[in-house]
Amino acid sequence: MEKFSATLQRAGGFLDYSHQPPTGHVRNHIEPKIGHLLLAKLSAVDVRDFLDNMLRESTRAMAKKCLTTLRSIISAAQERGFVLHNVARDVKLRRSERHDPDRVFPTKDEVRALLSNAPPRHQPLIMTALFTGMRMSELRGLTWDAVDFDRSVITVRKRADRYCEMGSTKSKSGRRDIPMGPQLAKVLKEWKLACPCGNLNLVFPNGVGNVETHSNIYNRIFKPLMLASAVVDEKGAPRFSLHALRHAAASLFIEQGWPPKKIQTMLGHSSITMTFDVYGHLFHDPAKDVDLMGEMERGLLAA
Repeated sequence: MEKFSATLQRAGGFLDYSHQPPTGHVRNHIEPKIGHLLLAKLSAVDVRDFLDNMLRESTRAMAKKCLTTLRSIISAAQERGFVLHNVARDVKLRRSERHDPDRVFPTKDEVRALLSNAPPRHQPLIMTALFTGMRMSELRGLTWDAVDFDRSVITVRKRADRYCEMGSTKSKSGRRDIPMGPQLAKVLKEWKLACPCGNLNLVFPNGVGNVETHSNIYNRIFKPLMLASAVVDEKGAPRFSLHALRHAAASLFIEQGWPPKKIQTMLGHSSITMTFDVYGHLFHDPAKDVDLMGEMERGLLAA
């Protein structure tokens, strides 16, 4: 019996798309989670578990897109006789996540602790992640020619995947220009003088100038930093994944009062819906809502 991963590898060849195949859905989400399963034994329960995991780790919008891609892949496999039934069509995306725990983002005090406790060797990476909101894959693939100190802009055009292969950004919306504040620019200028050299000209390489792995950044840099900064849960374990740095940046953007559309562009989201799905609750201002309600009452009752 064939593993599902073998079908995924052929997906680009036998799926009929009217647009560019969503290979990112397969490479970044579907294959890592369920690619090891036998295609003939893939069940609706497996698909449900996959979606539930996505809803915890990503956005509802992305989970919906991956479900559509998954259904298309299995449908194509069904046409070729690999499976008798498309189990993904039996699974629906949950309408409400009101019983799920809220996403927890680093607080400003935790952000300050991370910045102040970061060793000089790793401070440029942590600071860039917190002040730009770049994805870790984008940071791992960032090259010095994309850092314009004259204009104080970081140009995002490339990323490094989980295999440490360089490529373009996840989507067209991922290509963007991010402004640098003076402190970040100063830190990066100093880091450029000490940065390990390599053929790829990376800003945040490993010790020999090659692409650093995601796991090394977490286990050797971020996890020890969280422990040193007391950013831990009630059991003393590190509280966050690396993606929390991106969440922290987004919450800082929102606190500054930036328009949602600008924040969408800064984060490289494909739609404003994705931005609101993840960060909508941070735009809520209870005190302002009370003032607006008072204005409405005065406007009606004064008449």
